[in-house]
Amino acid sequence: MDFALSDDQRAIQEAARDFLNDAANTDAVRAAAESATGFDEMLWRGLGEMGFAGLMVPESHGGLGLGAVEMALVLEEMGRCLAPVPFFETAVLAVQAVVGAGKAGQLATLLPHLASGTRACFAGTADRPTLSDNRLTGTAHFVTFAHVAELIVIATADDSLVVLEADMPGLTIEPLPSLDRTRRFATLTFDCAITPDQLLGAPGSAKAAIDRVLTIGAGLLAAEQAGVAQYSLDATVDYAQQRVQFGRAIGSFQAYKHMLADMMLLIEASRSAAYYAAAAIDEDGAELAEACHIAREYVSDACRSVTGDAIQLHGGIGFTWEHHAHLYFKRARATANWLGSPDQHREALATLLFKDVA
Repeated sequence: MDFALSDDQRAIQEAARDFLNDAANTDAVRAAAESATGFDEMLWRGLGEMGFAGLMVPESHGGLGLGAVEMALVLEEMGRCLAPVPFFETAVLAVQAVVGAGKAGQLATLLPHLASGTRACFAGTADRPTLSDNRLTGTAHFVTFAHVAELIVIATADDSLVVLEADMPGLTIEPLPSLDRTRRFATLTFDCAITPDQLLGAPGSAKAAIDRVLTIGAGLLAAEQAGVAQYSLDATVDYAQQRVQFGRAIGSFQAYKHMLADMMLLIEASRSAAYYAAAAIDEDGAELAEACHIAREYVSDACRSVTGDAIQLHGGIGFTWEHHAHLYFKRARATANWLGSPDQHREALATLLFKDVA
């Protein structure tokens, strides 16, 4: 497997970084985080114009027709800036759900909308509502960016996938207080009559598609986490060169350099694991699930460690509300338990590795 990026992949990475450095700078992200919705509409509009939402949508349905490696490159840049938009929810989770379970007519209808910037969210990563007698009832907790979504993709307890518009009668969306102010959560309550057109495929037939969405989502989320960790290290290195103590830049002290080196090693290993998972997704072979579980369990722990060390190495200023370090630490903590905790992914990995052991 060749880990060297192609010229086209580097161009995508650079385009994403240049755009986000301008459109999602620290001031813009903090303004969105402190707003009522935690959502940057101008940034979302720009991402749609850049075509990033359709990265993994086939060209025949209005997307770019690219793969998970290209998506990982963009997600890493998203993590660097804590982009307060439902990009992951739309471009990864919702797109993969539609591609995995949708009928031909649904692909032709839904994918062009998602590729052009229709905001979506995915419910069913924790508890799931019930579909019975064409009626969807129950509650889904911890649904990210549901309060600004236009389409909601729901995984049900009986392994169906349902797509609803956000203004569907019988659907209630209640925003929740969230640790990570740049990725808000909500509780969804359902009491909705469902038509066949709102079902992706046949009732109860989407278990494989749901499992694949959650597995691919876990692997690609690791790329975003690697970006979160990388920015934390970069900001700490900059601070180490500027802050002077005892007549010297604090970055010259040996203990400080050792911690920076440890952070760098964690990030390099994290990036390797995330890119390997993305490559395995594109290969779509036997290693896909294993690679995604490894990436998530390792990178989640590494990201929490790096962002915590960044606060410590910034000294007194790192603990203040005004400094941006706490935003990255909170993203690391909140994301670590979304789409499965590290322990859950280690358990899933152990099950895969030892399933044939008597």
